[in-house]
Amino acid sequence: MAITFTQIFLRVRAWLGLLLLLSMATLLSFFLSPYVSFTSQAMVFVLVMTIAAYQLDRLQSIVGAVLSVLLLNFFFVPPTWTFHVEQSEHLIALGTMLIVALSINQLTTRLKQETVLAHLNEQRARQLQELAIRLAVTESVADICQLGQQGFGNAFHDRSLLVLADDDFNSKIPGAVSQQQIDGLRYCMKEAQILGAGSLRWGELDDWYIPIGKAGQIIGAVLIQAAPRDDSDGLEHAKAICSLLAQAFERLQLNVNMQTAQNEAQKQQLQSTFLSAISHDLRTPLAVMVGAASSLQSQREKLTPDQQDRLLQNIVDEANYLTSVTENTLQLVRLTHTESSLRRDWESIEEIVGAVLARIKQGSNEVRIQATVAKNLPLLRLDPVLIAQLLSNLVDNALKYSDEQVGLEVSIQRETHPALLQVTIKDRGPGIPDAEHDSIFVAYSRLAHHDQSNQRSVGLGLAVCRAIAKAHDGKLIVKNRSGGGCCFLLTLPIPELPPFNPELALTIS
Repeated sequence: MAITFTQIFLRVRAWLGLLLLLSMATLLSFFLSPYVSFTSQAMVFVLVMTIAAYQLDRLQSIVGAVLSVLLLNFFFVPPTWTFHVEQSEHLIALGTMLIVALSINQLTTRLKQETVLAHLNEQRARQLQELAIRLAVTESVADICQLGQQGFGNAFHDRSLLVLADDDFNSKIPGAVSQQQIDGLRYCMKEAQILGAGSLRWGELDDWYIPIGKAGQIIGAVLIQAAPRDDSDGLEHAKAICSLLAQAFERLQLNVNMQTAQNEAQKQQLQSTFLSAISHDLRTPLAVMVGAASSLQSQREKLTPDQQDRLLQNIVDEANYLTSVTENTLQLVRLTHTESSLRRDWESIEEIVGAVLARIKQGSNEVRIQATVAKNLPLLRLDPVLIAQLLSNLVDNALKYSDEQVGLEVSIQRETHPALLQVTIKDRGPGIPDAEHDSIFVAYSRLAHHDQSNQRSVGLGLAVCRAIAKAHDGKLIVKNRSGGGCCFLLTLPIPELPPFNPELALTIS
C-alpha cells in the first residue's frame, strides 16, 4: 500500500506541476500582451512545452502541448475568449506550434530513453568488471556460485536463481520455483540453449533460461523470472555474466588439473630419483654385507681373528648406513607427502641436544664437539624423535665433511626476537658455495666436492632436516663462516605456555 500511495502522489504532483507551468505561461503572456506581438507570446508557450518535455513523462508533455495551443488560441488569438480562428496565418502558427511541441516531445523522449540506456549500460559494464575482478581470485565453487547469484540479483532485482548441473539438483531448488521452471532449467542444461521470453525456443514463456558453459561442458544454468521479451540488452548482460562464471569454473578446474599434474610429476620424479639412488647407493652396501657374511660363513677357519672382526665391522657399518637411509627416506615421505600430525609435547631442547651429543660422543668424536647452552631456556612443543633425528643428521653431516683435527661447535640460545630460539652447528669443513645454499636441501642432491670425497651420501639427510623444521613451523638455513666452514642455523618458535590451573595441579599431585 505504501508504494501505491507514493506512486499516486508522484503522479498527482507531476500533473499539478504541468498546470502550474501553463498558468505561469498564460499570466506572463497577459502581462506582455500590450508590449509584444502574438509570435512572442507563442514563444513563451513553446518554452513552457520544452520544459514540460524534459521534466514530465510523454503523456503529460503531449497533454501540455495541446493545452498550450488551446490556451494561446482562447486567450490571445482574435477573436479572444473563443476557439474560433479568423486569420489563416494564426491558424498556421497554431498548427506549426503544435507540430514543434510534439516534435520536441518526441526528441526529448528518445533522448531520455537513450540517456537511461546509457546509464544502464555503464552500470552493467561496471558490474561485469567488478564481477570479473572478484571471480579472478576465487578458490572454490561455493564462492563462484555466491558471486554469480549476487551478480544476477543486482542486475535483475533478485528475480534470478542459479543452479549447478550436479546430482543434488532437486535439493537446491527452492519451493517457490514451479515444476515448469525446473523442467526449463533441465532442458536448458541438456540442450545448452537459451530458452524463454523472446528467444527462439519456448518464446511464449515469461522467464529466461540461460546455460552456464558450452555444449559438452555445461556447469549449470540460471533462471531469470518475469523477463521482458524486448530487453535484448538485458539478455546479453545475463549471457555475459554466465560467460564470466563459466570462465571462473574452467579456471578453477584448470588449476585443479595443473596441481594434480604437478603432484603426479613430482611423485614420478621422486620415484625415479629414489630408484636411481637405490640402484647406486643401496646396492653397494648390500653387496658388501653379503660378501662379508659369505666370507665368514664359508672361510671362517681360514681367517684370522682380526680379519673376522674387520668383516663383522663392515657388516655393522653397512647395516647402520642402510638404517640411516631408510629412516631418512621414510621421514621425508611422511613429512612431505602425507597429512600426518606430529606427536608434540612440552620438551626441553637442551635435553634433546644433550642426548644426541651423548650418543655421538660415544665414538671417537668426544673431543671434537663443544656445546654451549644458554641458561633459563623455555620449553618448546616438539616431536622429540623428529628433532633428535634433525640434530643427529646435522651433527653427523658436519663431522663427516669437516677436518678430523678441527672441533665442532653446537650452541643453543634465544634469538634477538623474544619468541624464537636458535640452535647453531658450526664446522670447519670445505664450506658450501653460496649458489647451492638452497639446493643442498633438495632430496637426492649432492655437492660436487662431496661426490669427490670418500664419504657416501644419498642426499636425503638435509632434505629431511628442513622438512622436520618446516613441520615445526621453524626454519633451517646454512651460512658460510669466515675462515672456512659452514654454520647451520635451526630457528624454532617459542609458544606461549598454557595458563596455570591450580585445580589440575592439585589433582595431579
